[in-house]
Amino acid sequence: MAEKKTTKKAVTPKKEKATKVVEEVEVKETKKPVKKAAVKKPVVEKKSLQHYIDVINWKKWEAHNMDWLYIEVNAGDLLTEIEAGVSNLKTACNAILDCMLEGDTFIVEPKSKTKVSASLTVRYYCDNLSETRKKYSEVNQ
Repeated sequence: MAEKKTTKKAVTPKKEKATKVVEEVEVKETKKPVKKAAVKKPVVEKKSLQHYIDVINWKKWEAHNMDWLYIEVNAGDLLTEIEAGVSNLKTACNAILDCMLEGDTFIVEPKSKTKVSASLTVRYYCDNLSETRKKYSEVNQ
């Protein structure tokens, strides 16, 4: 029988896995304090008294053309319809009062002397919009 010669191979040491070590370096950035600029609200131009008067008169003529006897205008609703979110109640109330003609009546009349309130409600009679009708303020002084 033939002899087998066995030779042991030299054992080579296993290679260690190379690992990369990343050093974390804290970088401190120095920021200058930022001054916050004052936020400027956009300037809202309020509608004029004449604009409110024109809207009310347009409503009255529209009702007249549809053969309605009267319309009721509330100051809070009018303000929301024309300028939602704008505080212009005094102008809206003054326009409502200025548009009253003889025969028109208060549905809700504020107790204050100036009559400025969101609850101010007036009934305008639209069957006769003649220019000969006197203003309410002239008749009821």
